[in-house]
Amino acid sequence: MATSFLQAAASTEKVNAPPALQVVQTEGLVLLKIIKHCKDLSPSLVTGQLLGLDIGTVLEVTNCFPFPNHQQENDINQETDDIGANYQLDMMRCLRDSNADSNVVGWYQSTPPGGCFQSVEFIETFMNYKENIGKCVCIIYAPSRSNIQGGLAGLKALKLSDTFLELYRNGNFSGESLRDKNISWADVFEEITIRVSNSALVSAFMSTLEPDRVTDQSDHDRLQISSKPLLESNVEFLIRCMDDLSTEQKKLKFYFKDVTRQQAWVQERRDENEARKAAGEDPLPEGDSSNPFFKPIPEPSRLESLLITNRIADYCNQIHRVAGHSFSRLSLIKALHDD
Repeated sequence: MATSFLQAAASTEKVNAPPALQVVQTEGLVLLKIIKHCKDLSPSLVTGQLLGLDIGTVLEVTNCFPFPNHQQENDINQETDDIGANYQLDMMRCLRDSNADSNVVGWYQSTPPGGCFQSVEFIETFMNYKENIGKCVCIIYAPSRSNIQGGLAGLKALKLSDTFLELYRNGNFSGESLRDKNISWADVFEEITIRVSNSALVSAFMSTLEPDRVTDQSDHDRLQISSKPLLESNVEFLIRCMDDLSTEQKKLKFYFKDVTRQQAWVQERRDENEARKAAGEDPLPEGDSSNPFFKPIPEPSRLESLLITNRIADYCNQIHRVAGHSFSRLSLIKALHDD
């Protein structure tokens, strides 16, 4: 059977489509630089550039550098933005001159004092990277969580889902569009697996740094029973998010209330016009464009509700994880005490 030109073109587009991102492969030195930058300036929000290569389904991060921190300045204006942009260009030029990777593959940032990164500004930043470099990723690091949980628990690589990107480009976050695209709060972000890869020379050097003793201070820190600071902060932020979500729900409630009242008035006028027609009288106008009551009521955007629900889920997962670890430690302590 002969293939039409449109079918051949569609199949060619599918073949030439870039493969989906599945793994973020980064060197250990890059992660150490990210962690040090975020911890040194904690609790301020810090950001930096990720450099590397795009290899099929793998995004390889080989280097990074921090952005200038303007959080403590009172007047963040266009001049400071220009300084930051010139700094990035100068850094990338220097890296290129030294034959280092200078291809931008995304950015990294620490979590703000509120503990969550899900915001409209984060999405706008990601869209800016997406439009300029295509495939990109953001590495999030939470210093407070890593201090309690240890290791690389506070690191995660995120990107926006393709369905959400399409919806965001259209700019329509009504309830009908979310139902048509079958998008919920869990479909906004996608977490990408982080794979740490070191050279053989670095691995051999790290093996020489391993202590001879069986246990060290980090092993004793795992037995700490108290997780009160992290639990209290997560519960506090969770309550704030619930208040924000309640405010968004009230906006929707008022919207549906106004729409119902408008529809009820229009239906009442139509019934009255039917009666007037039956009596041989002229019908009354069903709407007046000059009257604000008859203007279309814009539906509130559901974007903020999706982001707030993401924050709530993040806080709940943190509470569940920390509480689970605490209960395990308490059970261990109780068993040792009984023995």
